[in-house]
Amino acid sequence: MAAGTLSLGLDIGSTTVKAVLVHDGEIVFSDYRRHHADVRGELRDLLAALRPVAGEQPLAVGVTGSGGLHVADLMGVGFHQEVIAATEVIELLHPDADVVIELGGEDAKITYLRPVPEQRMNGTCAGGTGAFIDQMATLLHTDAAGLNALAADYKHLYPIASRCGVFAKSDLQPLLNQGAEHTDLAASVFQAVATQTIAGLACGHPIRGNIVFLGGPLHFLPELRKAYERALAAQASSFTTPANAQLYVALGAALLAGGAPTRLSALLAGLDAAGKTLNPVSSAMRPLFASAEERAEFDARHARHAVPQGDLGTASGPCFLGIDAGSTTIKAVVLDADDSLVFSHYASNEGDPVRAAVDIVRRVRQSLPAAAHLARACVTGYGEGLVQAALRVDQGEIETMAHYRAAERLAPGVTSVIDIGGQDMKYLRIRNGAVDSIAVNEACSAGCGSFLQTFAQTMNHDVKSFAQAALTSDHPVDLGSRCTVFMNSSVKQAQKDGADVGDISAGLSYSVVRNALYKVIKLRDAGQLGDKVVVQGGTFLNDAVLRAFELQTGVEVVRPTIAGLMGAYGAALTAKRAWLPGQRSTLLGLSELDSFDLTTERRVCKLCANHCGLTVSHFSDGSRHVSGNRCERGASDEAVPRRSGVPNLYEYKYKRVFAYRRLTDEQARRGTIGIPRVLNMYENYPLWFTILTHLGFKVVLSGRSSHELFEAGMESIPSENVCYPAKLAHGHLDHLLRKGISTIFYPCVTNEQQQFEAADNNFNCPVVAFYPQVLAKNVDALREAGVRYLDPFVNLGRPDKLAERLVELFEDFDVTPEEAREAVRLGFEEDQRYKEDVRAEGRRALAYMAEHGVKGIVLAGRPYHVDPEINHGIPEMINSLGMVVLSEDAIVDVPRLERPLRVRDQWAYHTRLYEAAAAVRHEPTLQLVQLNSFGCGIDAVTTDQVQEILEEADDVYTVLKIDEVSNLGAATIRLRSLKAAAEERRASAEIDTAEPAVARGAHFPTFTKEARASHTIYAPQMAPIHFRLLMPVFQRLGYNVQLLEHAGKDDVECGLKFVNNDVCYPAIMVIGQLINVFATGQGDPDNSSVIITQTGGMCRATNYAGMLRKGLADAGYGQVPVLAMSAQGLEEAPGFKLSPALIHRGLQALVIGDVIQNCLLRVRPYELETGSAMALYRRWDALVQEFFTYGGYSPTLERRIGYGWLLDNLVAEFDALPLTGEPRRPRVGLVGEILVKFQPDANNHAVEVIEREGCEAVLPGLLDFFLMSMATSQWRLDQLGLGSAGGVRAQKALIWLVEQYVKPANRALARARGKFTVPPDIHTMAQRAESVISLGTTAGEGWLLVAEMIELIETGTPNIVCAQPFACLPNHVVGKGIFRELRRLYPRANVVSIDYDPGASEVNQLNRIKLMVATAHKNAARDDDGLADVAEELRGALR
Repeated sequence: MAAGTLSLGLDIGSTTVKAVLVHDGEIVFSDYRRHHADVRGELRDLLAALRPVAGEQPLAVGVTGSGGLHVADLMGVGFHQEVIAATEVIELLHPDADVVIELGGEDAKITYLRPVPEQRMNGTCAGGTGAFIDQMATLLHTDAAGLNALAADYKHLYPIASRCGVFAKSDLQPLLNQGAEHTDLAASVFQAVATQTIAGLACGHPIRGNIVFLGGPLHFLPELRKAYERALAAQASSFTTPANAQLYVALGAALLAGGAPTRLSALLAGLDAAGKTLNPVSSAMRPLFASAEERAEFDARHARHAVPQGDLGTASGPCFLGIDAGSTTIKAVVLDADDSLVFSHYASNEGDPVRAAVDIVRRVRQSLPAAAHLARACVTGYGEGLVQAALRVDQGEIETMAHYRAAERLAPGVTSVIDIGGQDMKYLRIRNGAVDSIAVNEACSAGCGSFLQTFAQTMNHDVKSFAQAALTSDHPVDLGSRCTVFMNSSVKQAQKDGADVGDISAGLSYSVVRNALYKVIKLRDAGQLGDKVVVQGGTFLNDAVLRAFELQTGVEVVRPTIAGLMGAYGAALTAKRAWLPGQRSTLLGLSELDSFDLTTERRVCKLCANHCGLTVSHFSDGSRHVSGNRCERGASDEAVPRRSGVPNLYEYKYKRVFAYRRLTDEQARRGTIGIPRVLNMYENYPLWFTILTHLGFKVVLSGRSSHELFEAGMESIPSENVCYPAKLAHGHLDHLLRKGISTIFYPCVTNEQQQFEAADNNFNCPVVAFYPQVLAKNVDALREAGVRYLDPFVNLGRPDKLAERLVELFEDFDVTPEEAREAVRLGFEEDQRYKEDVRAEGRRALAYMAEHGVKGIVLAGRPYHVDPEINHGIPEMINSLGMVVLSEDAIVDVPRLERPLRVRDQWAYHTRLYEAAAAVRHEPTLQLVQLNSFGCGIDAVTTDQVQEILEEADDVYTVLKIDEVSNLGAATIRLRSLKAAAEERRASAEIDTAEPAVARGAHFPTFTKEARASHTIYAPQMAPIHFRLLMPVFQRLGYNVQLLEHAGKDDVECGLKFVNNDVCYPAIMVIGQLINVFATGQGDPDNSSVIITQTGGMCRATNYAGMLRKGLADAGYGQVPVLAMSAQGLEEAPGFKLSPALIHRGLQALVIGDVIQNCLLRVRPYELETGSAMALYRRWDALVQEFFTYGGYSPTLERRIGYGWLLDNLVAEFDALPLTGEPRRPRVGLVGEILVKFQPDANNHAVEVIEREGCEAVLPGLLDFFLMSMATSQWRLDQLGLGSAGGVRAQKALIWLVEQYVKPANRALARARGKFTVPPDIHTMAQRAESVISLGTTAGEGWLLVAEMIELIETGTPNIVCAQPFACLPNHVVGKGIFRELRRLYPRANVVSIDYDPGASEVNQLNRIKLMVATAHKNAARDDDGLADVAEELRGALR
């Protein structure tokens, strides 16, 4: 900003636009306004308002903000990353600041200013942002300012999920329906935002010192600031909110503004010109109605399904009232004796379902003629319990059964019922007159009514006009299916592309349907729905959603004229069904309604250690209703409520597993040792307690889990989307350290004992196995003097090796081998005793069921799901429904399953899960319910397999997703529905076993010798440079392999349709590619095979082949053979051999690919002639392909060429390419999960983005990935007893062989005199990794990812993008889990992790990369001497 000139800063946010005009250091104009998704229109108005001040004077203009990039391009001015802009102002005006917390509409950021600037920004989640606050305010029928006013008077804080607006709604709604005070809920929302920042965004970097608050939400909402102050009081020195905090980012843009001056008229002209020249949206979908005739036919068809209507004023005889107290609305109907609908009501419950129900009953009572009477009433829905108690409703009914009865009445023989409400979605599959299975959205309400309502409000429309606009759209926008908040990014992009409100509304209608079909129903083909489909719920009153559903499924459905009233209609039918002649309803009369009063109080139940927070509602007739209790004791009126006598294996296991008396201080000859009560300790504690006690240690266990304990440890959690059980580990460690325990034992258990010989392996999941290392790198207190943290790698499948490891581990304590062996023997004996006790208790529970004639639920999960803080009282709730609770290990003793399974059965806990499913399906009195922690990637594999095992025997499968916040509303619906469905099925005359799914002894087509001669083999893209070279290698050897070069949106959509949506992005993409090649008609499924690579070890990528086979079968291409190649070798495939020729040429191709990639990325940013580097790449790509195609002959060169000649000459030509001579740009490394790292379609062309931002991209080679496991074979043998001496020798020989192929490549690179990096060998990489993480960390990219980051930093590339699939399990450990340690060792490390997912926001990803790049440029400018000296200093940090 030059002195004397006017500088304009524009901050274009996700929900607002801000402007600051600066003259000689003074702000002469500022404005802040919401743009309601019309960025250009609002900006035009804002610039017009600026004219009286700026006129046509020259302006230096800087643009920033999440929506600013496009605007800056239109106006031809400079763009500045928003965090950089904010930091500019902070450093100028608040030099003492340590941390800046900024909240925007969709963005949340933390900037740490010391010791070196480090910035964090939200990734795939917009929980805890301004848009989140707006969503929550809407739920409380106010706006953000109103929320603030409410929060000022709070008395109690509730735990609310802040990670996701959907989860928060799920937490808020039951509290609303239970009568919780709005003041308390408002303050709880703000506290949730603060928690999200600390636990999710800080990702392990503590917030300390002087804190500055920026951004609109923190500026305008003082109660939000207070929530942060409450959360950070213990660690912060001061809190500052500048007077114009909401404008700081715009002010920073003004300060950074440069370039050629412009004028207001030019800025406006840029905006206007863009408006005229925009093209129609390219990714348009089919219009909902292609013609007026289609619309007329649609309207006529849906008018047919009407309910007989009558008038309440003329009704006579018994009448039946049904009330549906839903999550956001309340519905009611009255039926007369002839089933005519004589009264209906549909409206918002205004956040108070009881008052709304009172008004309805009053209206009905007042309107009822003397000749009629209310015979019986029934209530259903979220508010069922409270409304039933408050109004003395005769009965309650679970909503799924009410919906089914309504659908069956209006469409006899219904096969599917799909109900989409305000925030819930239900799918009922009906077979033979009984509910066969129930699916409910557990984790996401994207695609529910509130989703559309949110967007209608954002765009200044009501829902009705918004839906109407969709029906006339010619170009519905393809918005995909993703989180509500991040859909904003897609909507804004669509508007920039010229989409109008109708196009967006129609696109959102398609998105609603996709979410319902893929994420809830998991529909593979329309045939699954059956021939009579009923759709209902308020969302289906929207014709656009209904039409989109029919177009997406190809099914003509029944939408009753009372689609929004079906729950209430079903409740009324239920009331009539239960009515006895002469009976009159107990419902409150008019006088009681007039004097009705409701007061609520909060108290904590202290009858057990769960300490449930109870909401007690007192009614004017002296009755009360208790909610929040996990068991019936909390609601009891008894002075000393008795425990339920119904067996609960979860309660038994929790007590039994920790029921040990530790040594006294006098007995403990080797002192005290602490064990955290976490993860696999819920199974292995008897083993470790016995071993350590025998060795003379006093074993101290950390306390019971609680939300408070979670909050105590949350600032050290490095990954926001790791599962809650792992997050709790930080609090447990904190608990032990606070108790003064200075020696803590928490081993990395890679392998459990193998219970079933036929299982493929006995791994733990990567998080359970490796999380002790994450704690070591992120909990600062473990580094304090005198603290000893023991996290050895051990294999419980090898007791003999375990004794050896204990001697090494406790060398300082002089533990002898004899002592260790005896301790291990006793430990395993106690382990078996504990497990036999659990099985014995299981047998007692089964005997109780037989004796009392009750049903049982096998609550199947992991050992740590017995933790009440993790299971949130679900076992007690099952008991309260009168059912016995069993655990999977209590009923599994002998193998019942035929193997192999479709999946790779390699995780010990999951093997038990499959066996439990096999046991349950033969027991009519048992049902299986699977517990699934949010973020558990392994369960994307296991849930499908368990479902297949159960459905093979026509059994019902239920899975409950649980997270860090207790919301039993959805779980209650599922479990009550399951119980009701089981009873209905038992009452049904006959049960059809239908066509079985493949689950046991799975047999799939193999790639035969005949197939080799006739089949085309399709291969998905993974690494474009390398895979192009591998194709001629295969073809030369007689395999007709065709590479699917690009993966597009259609491929991802296909993957979403045929792969469990919780699986990682690479699986969705590659499986989608391979299935879509047949779905589009490109491939002939009868004459084709597919090939896929998958990793070995405990990562879920070992199951890609199983997922692909299931997807192919579900899509109708089960005849296609799958060739699966992995680190474990090749699956049975008679027609395919890993021959010496294939290995020889394959290795050459990989080495050459690595060299080409190395050279191309080094020279392309500096090429003198634009496009010359790519032209040179294409030349060498063609020559190398000729080399492999013609066995060493090149038709282009008309001569034979050799491997060494190729390497020498391609490096020489890249070395000779004319370059600009400019100084070396900041280098940015790209590491991460193998496919997301190398495949541009998966990482949204990250390399191009890096180069476009003025940097040089550095991508490590592919070959090391294949060597990683071989390089640690000796380590695994020595430490874990895995493998053999002969196997180790063979793997070392293989590495030596590969190195012979690499040597000529390295010689060629070295001749370029330092221009090209000569990569280190795999052993050097292993040494680098070992300085930070154990070489036993081999899941996914494992320790190699750590080594690559260290190698990059030490060779002058401190800026790193770690690209990973959303919720990638290994990357919780080797990615996000070690960033803190890397920054400690290398303070200049500028590392950002980017999550990739079908639902992730590209705008957000781009913004985060831009932030990292901006920091790289800033750091480079500070250090003009380059990074070489720094790198040398940093090398010393590890020597």
